[in-house]
Amino acid sequence: MSASGALTPAGGRVDVWGDERAAQLIAAVLTRSPRAIAELGDELSLGAEELKASLAVLAEHGLITVDERAATVSPGRAALRFARSGKGRDDLLELAAPRLRRLSTETGETANLIVPRPGGTEAIAQTEGSHMLGTVNWIGRPLGLHCTAAGKVFLAHGVAALREGALDAWTSETITSRAVLQTDVDGVLDRGYALLIDELEPGLSAVAAPVRERDGEVIAVLCVSGATLRLPRQRLDLLGRLCVEQSDELSAALGWAVPP
Repeated sequence: MSASGALTPAGGRVDVWGDERAAQLIAAVLTRSPRAIAELGDELSLGAEELKASLAVLAEHGLITVDERAATVSPGRAALRFARSGKGRDDLLELAAPRLRRLSTETGETANLIVPRPGGTEAIAQTEGSHMLGTVNWIGRPLGLHCTAAGKVFLAHGVAALREGALDAWTSETITSRAVLQTDVDGVLDRGYALLIDELEPGLSAVAAPVRERDGEVIAVLCVSGATLRLPRQRLDLLGRLCVEQSDELSAALGWAVPP
């Protein structure tokens, strides 16, 4: 690609940014997706090489995602991040609300919607459980990655990365060995949810499962937390499966095709 934003395919140089084609492509994909590549070419009167070059540049900048196997185009990560800002975030909160209520009702524990932030996590919505013991308002409290169930999900799915240096020990149970933490994080992918037992606060346990957007990227988690004395490992695993169920429902509402 040249400095002017042109890409040179095998058939010759195509100036992608010289006219309205790029804007038309983005508008077409945002209006309805996924769009068949052949359909886009016909709709915008673009030849195969022109269309290929335009899609390559837009995909490089995260504005679209090309599924070559299905020969379709969908909004990319940059476009979806923009959609989640402002109204998009409001939509996420609105869609998460009934799932949080169901989790807190079925488990009796506190349920949270948590998003990644630089170097950690932050709860942006919460529904209280029926128990007085173990109830904490987590909204707006910045927390780390290695010592939270949400953080372990973000680490497992490559959404976040640990900073260099020693891992802080919040309690005697906090995992401070990077090798041990990696084994724990690998288990998140195997189970589908993260576990936390007394690692952030003594007497606090939690589970968390990933929420995905249209392209499958993990953008948040649903988390259930409560007093460790009420949550032995067997019950934590049950809560973890409930989190996965509700997270998948939320992901589907956001446009992700949940695998059968």
